[in-house]
Amino acid sequence: MQAAERPPFYDPPATLPTHNGDVIRSERAAFYLDPLRLVRAGASVERIIYRTTDRTGKPIAVTGTVLTPHKAHSGPRPLVAFAPGTQGLADKCAPSRQMDEGTEYEALPIKHLLDQGWAVVVPDYQGLGTPGVHTYMVREAQGRAVLDALRAARRLHGADVSASGPLVLYGYSQGGGASAAAAELAPVYAPELDLKGAVVGAPPADLDAVAASLDGSAYGAFFNYSLSGLGAAYGINIDAYLNAYGKRVTADLRDHQCTTQAIAKYPFLRSRFLTANGRPLTERLKSAPWKEIVAEQRLGTRRPGVPVLLSHSRLDDVIPHTVGARLAADWCRLGATVKFTTNYVPGHIAATAATSIEATPWLKDRFTGEDAPTTC
Repeated sequence: MQAAERPPFYDPPATLPTHNGDVIRSERAAFYLDPLRLVRAGASVERIIYRTTDRTGKPIAVTGTVLTPHKAHSGPRPLVAFAPGTQGLADKCAPSRQMDEGTEYEALPIKHLLDQGWAVVVPDYQGLGTPGVHTYMVREAQGRAVLDALRAARRLHGADVSASGPLVLYGYSQGGGASAAAAELAPVYAPELDLKGAVVGAPPADLDAVAASLDGSAYGAFFNYSLSGLGAAYGINIDAYLNAYGKRVTADLRDHQCTTQAIAKYPFLRSRFLTANGRPLTERLKSAPWKEIVAEQRLGTRRPGVPVLLSHSRLDDVIPHTVGARLAADWCRLGATVKFTTNYVPGHIAATAATSIEATPWLKDRFTGEDAPTTC
């Protein structure tokens, strides 16, 4: 997005504050449940821009939304970091903008958390809304943005967020990966956050396996998102691999199309039609520098510091169920407390509801101090 088209709120200042999670500024916003903007969620809504770090540790600013429900809660109010699923690469796709416009497709899971009386913070991730390309699927950048969102929500002046309430992570799809990454990073990156658990739905834990599933599928645009996001994070211009058509598609996805629009416009997108040499981009992932880059995004090599509920549909048509099962097994081998559940809801998008339904009682038990169940 051109700077002239970006709302001024999303432009970071020249100098960032000292600490990760520090709030740079905030403004009142809204959370509508429909695109006609007729139905508001029952919550106070504050848009924030806050400090975090990119994958190299460089300080950056990202945006997000803090939602505090009107519903009362007995005791310190829990705070959920809701890591959003795939939104797209264009700045207009940032959840903080889509919630205000009533077009956020994850509105119902967010509302469900608010209905419990829990506060929610939703990060936008690096480059989604703010300048630069969204670093889609970059493990450390996403995990850090989620953890710093919790810090920022607690530091937001005037928000009804308890300084002592329990903290949890929640995400599905890209958000499941971000929640998983945050759970793995937290012991070192944010040891002061007393996290009680992490909900991880359909995580893209192994990008090699996910790429093979995506290329040429109904969700083929997501594979292009990954190449764009990884390229941006590692300083690689992917245009060098693309033909003229591939450059047009990539620019369109980067600057204009959010998730639902991209799926409709580019169904069954095959990367071999986008490349200069006519070979699929999946082949690039098997050689340097991409092989090493993809390996760095692998989840399951670090022990999460909190109990995890990992939910995945056997009938997932985007992220293979075997990817989630392997992540659960990897974490179990590292000594983590993991409850891995399989549902049979057909389709990746529809299975979001299954994760939401499972998550509520599991989270309530974490908030009341019940022992976490395990399938390890």
